[in-house]
Amino acid sequence: MSDFRFEDKVSLDNIIELKGVGQSYDGGQNWIIKDYDLIIEDKPAQGQFVVLLGMSGSGKSTILRYISALQEPTEGQVLVHGKPVGPDTHISMVFQQYSSLPWMTVLDNVGLALQYQGVSKKDRDEKAMELIKLVGLEGHEKKYAMYPTLSGGQLQRIAIARSLLANPDILLMDEPFGALDIKTRIQMQELLLELWEKFHSTVVFVTHDISEAVYLGDDIYIMKYAPSKIVEHISVDLPIHRTRETKRTPHFTQLVQHVEDTMMKISAEK
Repeated sequence: MSDFRFEDKVSLDNIIELKGVGQSYDGGQNWIIKDYDLIIEDKPAQGQFVVLLGMSGSGKSTILRYISALQEPTEGQVLVHGKPVGPDTHISMVFQQYSSLPWMTVLDNVGLALQYQGVSKKDRDEKAMELIKLVGLEGHEKKYAMYPTLSGGQLQRIAIARSLLANPDILLMDEPFGALDIKTRIQMQELLLELWEKFHSTVVFVTHDISEAVYLGDDIYIMKYAPSKIVEHISVDLPIHRTRETKRTPHFTQLVQHVEDTMMKISAEK
């Protein structure tokens, strides 16, 4: 098992940086996360799709909370666009649990961030409708954003549209498709790739699904726990534009097997 190091990567124009991050809840006697380093560089006109993989309890969701300023680490630095994250950091996150407000319509849910920014009702509705059309929800904009009025996949489309409208540059996703059936999950994977190609966003995506990680990601970082840190970086050398046919190629199968073998090796060495 190789040990990923912060200094292994050349610092160019970085969007997200975690430097020596650690988390302890007992004054440093035990560390949940320790010496955690990660650089996500800017790739103009392309974006980055970074996947965090690891066993349950390895701190993947906690890393997303650091980046979004929902949680502060015990030690280390978390930078977005070169500045420490804090109350003024505005980054959206899509969770596995449905996060739409059920007493509001689809249109109002998608435009929620613009409402908080003081954008007029007319302007935010226009911008929200653009995203609603992009994620395939046109015709549902006046419905209340709740289950079972809308399906699980539709509710996650709302969350993605709202996040992109709030900040199309950075999108954090914490197992967003984990609760969906297989057909809807495949549809959402394809939608996410389409949106990523359109917006050139920096996506940080947490999943337990190795095939999903390889299909979506261009960089996979594998984490161990006790304490958690990145121990392996796998570059996914697949074409940027991917379709379901990509999953049927021998190279895709080889990549999935390589990631699986790496995960099992790390698990055995914990």
